[in-house]
Amino acid sequence: MTTDIYTGEMISSISVDWFQLKTDVLIGGALLICFFVLAVHFSVQAGRRRQEQETVSEISEGIHTYLEKDVELEEAFPPSCMEIGIQVVQMKSSMEKKEQQLKAESQRKNDLITYLAHDLKTPLTSVMGYLSLLEEAPDMPQQQRQKYTRIALEKADRLESLMNEFFEITQYNLQNMILEKEEIDLYYMLVQMAEEFYPVLEAKGNTCEIHAEENVKVYGDPERLARVFNNILKNAVAYSYPKTAVKICAQQQDSGVQIQFINQGKTIPKEKLKFLFEKFFRLDEARRTNTGGAGLGLAIAKEIVELHGGTITAESGEEQTVFTVELPNRKKF
Repeated sequence: MTTDIYTGEMISSISVDWFQLKTDVLIGGALLICFFVLAVHFSVQAGRRRQEQETVSEISEGIHTYLEKDVELEEAFPPSCMEIGIQVVQMKSSMEKKEQQLKAESQRKNDLITYLAHDLKTPLTSVMGYLSLLEEAPDMPQQQRQKYTRIALEKADRLESLMNEFFEITQYNLQNMILEKEEIDLYYMLVQMAEEFYPVLEAKGNTCEIHAEENVKVYGDPERLARVFNNILKNAVAYSYPKTAVKICAQQQDSGVQIQFINQGKTIPKEKLKFLFEKFFRLDEARRTNTGGAGLGLAIAKEIVELHGGTITAESGEEQTVFTVELPNRKKF
């Protein structure tokens, strides 16, 4: 048996290095604290992610429930998501309103096409009928022949007008219109347009007066703006009293050019005035030769003017209607 005897010398040789131990403990403690802090941080982050995912899930479920099941807002969204729920309600209301407008426009368009298809038959039948009579009776008295010829020509004019309406409806699309702008001699354009309307004005005993400086200019697409002014003047002439003057006033202003079309006629009711520039709106529901149209002329004018950065408005009172077009100066483009 061996007996180990520990002497004082041996004990002193294994004395503890307290400084090193203290350092190791501090480092270990610091690492432990760092680990704990990181663990808490990642735990909080994970909790936040879970909370965010839950919130997104609640919002998604709330939107689905509100849109698909048509329930009250409070039933679809929790209190924490109520603000988003209110925005969804507003979006839904806006979408429904837009959908109703599109449906109404589509219905009006379909109705107009149906009416046009029906109305096309009447003048076409008349033209064919009177031409057949002229062909079958070569010895017809001159006076009667002239009468039948005049009626056939009137019906042919009506047929052309209806065909123009039809193409106006089917081809209405300004979404991809590209403006080709240049400086335009506005005075010359208005004078030329008034001359083109002379036969229509003469038929009612109307006149067209131009009140503008000869040097007034406007910057825009000449073809498109001519269409705007043509549509407005056509409307003004159609609804003016016989033997009255239709006035066109143009003046240069600091911000641009103002053009006004003024006619004397029945006052447009306020409840109808606000709809004048809507697509397919007709001031007269009855289809008449002198005022008939698809209800697109003023809507087209409005869109073209707005594409130029301008505005178009209408006022009516005391048997006078005024259409005002304002177009900005070139520097604003």
